[in-house]
Amino acid sequence: MISAGQILFKLAGNRIDGREATGLAGLIQTLFDPFLLTAFAIYGSATVLWVYVLRYLTLSQAYPFMALSFVLVPLASHVFFGETLGLRYWLGAALLISGMMVMNT
Repeated sequence: MISAGQILFKLAGNRIDGREATGLAGLIQTLFDPFLLTAFAIYGSATVLWVYVLRYLTLSQAYPFMALSFVLVPLASHVFFGETLGLRYWLGAALLISGMMVMNT
């Protein structure tokens, strides 16, 4: 969910470039951007879900899964924005996933 929110934040940011973002009118227009509002809703929902998950898992069990956002956000950026993922990304992603597997076994 956090990864989807990040993509929506990027989409909202891209839209700011295409309009006048100064003054009160620009601020209001930005704050009511549909991508930004959806991202806020996703982050709020993710927070509620996170509290629910922590009810059943220890923080040390659950928190390593937050590292997945470091894998998923660049991957989604590649898919949606055409950003390039080099060898360092793939090596880092493999290390993160391996570390998660070690920590949760």
